Parts: sequence; C-alpha cells; structure tokens
Amino acid sequence: MRITLAGLRHFLLGLMLFLPVITGAAYAQTKGAPASQAQSPESRAAESRAAESQAQRQQVQPGNNAPTWREARSGKEEYTSVKGRETGVLIQNDGQTWRKLRNGPIMFYGGWAVVLMLIVLGVFYKVNGPIGLHSAPAGKMIERFSAFERIAHWAMAISFCILGVSGLVMLFGKFLLLPLIGHTLFGWLATLGKNLHNFVGPIFMFSVLVFIVTFIRDNLPRLYDFIWLVKGGGVLTHEVVPCGRFNAGEKIWFWGGVIGLGMISSASGLVLDFPNFDQPRWVMMIANVVHTVAALWYIVWALTHMYLGTAGTTGAYDGMRNGYVDETWAKEHAQYWYEDVKAGRRELPSGKQDAAPATTAPQTQS
Repeated sequence: MRITLAGLRHFLLGLMLFLPVITGAAYAQTKGAPASQAQSPESRAAESRAAESQAQRQQVQPGNNAPTWREARSGKEEYTSVKGRETGVLIQNDGQTWRKLRNGPIMFYGGWAVVLMLIVLGVFYKVNGPIGLHSAPAGKMIERFSAFERIAHWAMAISFCILGVSGLVMLFGKFLLLPLIGHTLFGWLATLGKNLHNFVGPIFMFSVLVFIVTFIRDNLPRLYDFIWLVKGGGVLTHEVVPCGRFNAGEKIWFWGGVIGLGMISSASGLVLDFPNFDQPRWVMMIANVVHTVAALWYIVWALTHMYLGTAGTTGAYDGMRNGYVDETWAKEHAQYWYEDVKAGRRELPSGKQDAAPATTAPQTQS
C-alpha cells in the first residue's frame, strides 16, 4: 500500500475529530462501572425513594428545606478549611438550648428575685425601722475593725458592686435599657460594663482571698451561734441575743456567700474570661449558666447584708467606715467579743487604745 502525504493528513484529521468521543465514552464507562457494581440494589432503591420523596415535597411544599436544615443541625463534623475545635459543626443545637435557658427561666426568676428582695427590704424597713440600741449610748468608743480589715472589706465590697451592676446590665440591659436609651448609648454602656466586668473580676477574686484569711478566725461556728439562730437574733422580739464578734447570720453569709458563691462565681468566671484555652463550647455554655445563677443568688443575698450593714442597723456602717463603735453597741451586738476585750483575753484589732471620744453616738431603739 502506498501512503501519500495527503492521505496521512486526512487520517490525522479524522483521528482528531473522533478521539474526544472515544475517550469520553471510555471514561464514562470506567467511571460508572465501579459505582454501579459497588452500589447495592437496596442502596439504589433507597436513593430513588429519597429523591422521589424530595421531588414530591417540592411540588406540595415548595421552598421547604427541612431535610437540609436537619442535616445542618445534626451536629455532625463536616469538612472545613478553618482548623480548630468544633469548626466543622455548622449549627449547634446546644447553643439554642442555652439561649432559651438563659433568656427564659434564668432571666425571669433571677430578675424577679432581685426585684422582690428590694421590695421586701423596703417594706421591712418601713414597718420595723432600723435596729437600734436598747440602752443609752455610753459615749465611749471601742475599736471594732482595723484599717487593714476595713481595706480588705471595702476592696471586696466595691469590686462586687461593680461586677454586680455590670453583670445586670449585660443580662437585662438588652430588654430593659435598650428601648429607653437607644442603641448608641446602650452600646457604649454595654462595652464599658463588659470591660469592667472582665478586668475587675480578678481584683474581686484576690480581695475575697484576703478577706477570708483576715476574718476566718472570727467566723468559726460556736455553740452560742445556734441559740442566736433559734431566737432569730432578736430582730422581731427586740431582745439582745449574745454573740461573738460576728453573729450567726454574718457567719452564714461568710461561709455561704463570700466563700461558697464567691468561689463558684469566680471559678466559672475564669472559664468565661479565657475562651482560648481550647475548651469546647458546651463547657462555656455550662460555665455561663453556673456563673449567672450563682451571681444572681449572690446579689440577692448581698442585698440583705448591705441593708443590715447600713440603714438596717444603727451604728453598723460607722464601724466599717471609721473602725469604731460605741461601747453600748458592742455590748449589744458583740457581747462575748466585747467582754473578752475588756477582760484582756483578746487584743483589739490594731492594738490601739480602745477608748475614744464619741462623735456620732448611735440612737436608741424606740
């Protein structure tokens, strides 16, 4: 056979035209053969039924993407180019549960607990007035708190108030303040509250530790504390019930409020303060719930302590502000401690002279 140059050109041209068709068919055959062989009849039937069901759904309920959303909310780890813990989960159902819990029962019951406590304290003060003295002031002062003890107390008290107010703004501000002051002012206020909350928190934790070490000796339970509890401190009967430097109610606040709720809110707050410690999101959500509940309970309980330490008890605030109280006040509110000091069995907080001229004597109870 004689091959000419023209015939060779025609042969190459025909090969170029038919080569894509031949290779495409071969590729389709090799691509589809293993899939059809690997897929069982049951799988093909299930896929067919799913496709048919989805087609019927689109006809009856056009735009219904329920199957897609179910898959998105399944919590399954899928592929993502962003590397990190749980980054492959598109939607977390736990987050929705946390949001409903926080914005539902926690806010409702916690908010009303704060409001009702304020109402109860106001009504109690209106009906009973402050707890005064049964005897006339002695006109002679005795040291109750040293300068260091007062600094330890006020450091904890002031940092607690900042945390309490900023926390309430972050929890309830979107629903109570935002409609009143607008988005701009509330945005500034919320940002300020968040930063104060984050940076004052460690100060509060440190002050709590100092407070515990400073006052733990005088807050150990004694037998006479149970008698004080049975008689309710004489608040309603208007009798003098002897106690130590701190009464049983103050000791319960020390162990349950300062130590108990203080440690719980501090530990959960540390988890929230440092979200980059590779903890999963469910840990953050649990920590937020624990922190919020403990803080609300802490605030409600602290309101009673603030009331009794200021307007509720005559002379109590002067003792923490100036360090001195009238001796009659000491006899009626801390009788065993006063007797130990006078008998020389115990030193004053700072070792200074116990006598000082009375400047503002407490009033007697009417």
